[in-house]
Amino acid sequence: MEFTVVRGDIAAQSADALVNAAGTSLRMGSGVAGALRRGGGPELNEAAMAKGPVELGDVAVTDAFDLDADVVIHAAAMPHYGDGQATAESIRDATRNALEAADDRGCESLVVPALGCGVAGFDLEDGARIICETIRTFDPASLREVRFVAYDDDEFDTVSRVATETA
Repeated sequence: MEFTVVRGDIAAQSADALVNAAGTSLRMGSGVAGALRRGGGPELNEAAMAKGPVELGDVAVTDAFDLDADVVIHAAAMPHYGDGQATAESIRDATRNALEAADDRGCESLVVPALGCGVAGFDLEDGARIICETIRTFDPASLREVRFVAYDDDEFDTVSRVATETA
């Protein structure tokens, strides 16, 4: 499986599946969720909320609507907004469950953000290490490409360095 780090807006990525950095309520607020909500249209938020709430670390899958993807995998790496922060375990579980959900659906390409590292308050370097290690140890049936998308230059530099260190 090819694993790369790219810089950009997750909502502008083209893939079979895009991963949303969700809270357990699946309400799409700001950050990654806000970008996907704006790109996917109001139906995306409605579809996500209809699948929630989910347990911390779990995922729900919806149509991608107006995004250039087949599905959005809503990975709950953080509690409902304001109810606490992401943990190493929740990031690991959400990443693994997102990989499994994509693979189980026959997806060949997946785009993952820095789950739990934005408004959820988890340290970016530590979170990126958990995500990279989880991706690298995943044994896919259908997934051929996973892209870790970083929003800005600082995030890209950190994630790229961690990805190189965990290779």
